Amino acid sequence: MPLSTLNPLAVGLRAPDFALRDQNGVEVTLSGLTADKNVVIVFYPFAFSGICTGELDEIRDHLERFVSDDLQVLCISSDPVFSQRAWADQQGYFFPLLSDFWPHGEVAQAYGVLNERTGAPVRGTFLVGRDGFVKWSLVNGPGDRRDFSDLPAEVAALP
Repeated sequence: MPLSTLNPLAVGLRAPDFALRDQNGVEVTLSGLTADKNVVIVFYPFAFSGICTGELDEIRDHLERFVSDDLQVLCISSDPVFSQRAWADQQGYFFPLLSDFWPHGEVAQAYGVLNERTGAPVRGTFLVGRDGFVKWSLVNGPGDRRDFSDLPAEVAALP
C-alpha cells in the first residue's frame, strides 16, 4: 500500500484518545499521559522484524531523547500483548509497547497509518502535546526506516 493512499493525522489536529494494554498487561491511556507530559507515539509494523528492531533499539539506546519528566514514548503495533512481552524481554525494552490487536488496528486506523492490506501500521510517528494536539509527525512506509533526528528539536520547541 503506497503512502499516498493513507491519510495520516495532520499536525494541528486533536490526537484521538485511546486505551491500550502494554507488554505487561497494564492499560495505558493517551489522555492520562498528556495530562502531565508530551507524548511521542511510534507506530511500527511487526515485533521481531529487522527494521522495527533497529528503530526500537535506537529508542532503547537513546532513551533520554524519548523519556523525561516532560516526555513519554509509546510504541504501538497490532501484535498481541504476549508477542510484545517476549520481544521486550528479549531486547530489553523497558518503555511501553502497546498492543492494538483488538479491535485489530483500531488506533492505527484512527491515526491514519493502518495498512489495510497487511493489517499492520506503517511507520507513523506523532508528537502529541499536553494539550492533546499533534505538534509534529513523520510517516514512513513499511520498508523505510524512520529518522528520529528532528524529534529533539521539535520537543524542545514545545511550551
